[in-house]
Amino acid sequence: MGSIFSAIGRGINSVISAIAHVFMAIVSAVTTVIVTIFDFIADILCCRCFGSRRAGRRSGRRRSRGTSRRAVY
Repeated sequence: MGSIFSAIGRGINSVISAIAHVFMAIVSAVTTVIVTIFDFIADILCCRCFGSRRAGRRSGRRRSRGTSRRAVY
C-alpha cells in the first residue's frame, strides 16, 4: 500500500514540477523581452544625446587647431 501512495506522490510532484518549470520559462522570456526593450530605448536616447561627439571619435576624424575649415570641391 505504501508503494501506491509513493507512486501517486511522485506523480503529483512531477506534475507540479513541470508546471513550475513552464511558469519559470514564461517569466524568464517576459523579463528578457522587457530588458531588451529598455536597452533599445536607452541606446536610442544615448545616441541622440551623445551622438555627435561619439560619431567623430568612431570615424577617426580630428579637427586641427588654428586652421580654418576648407571647402573641398
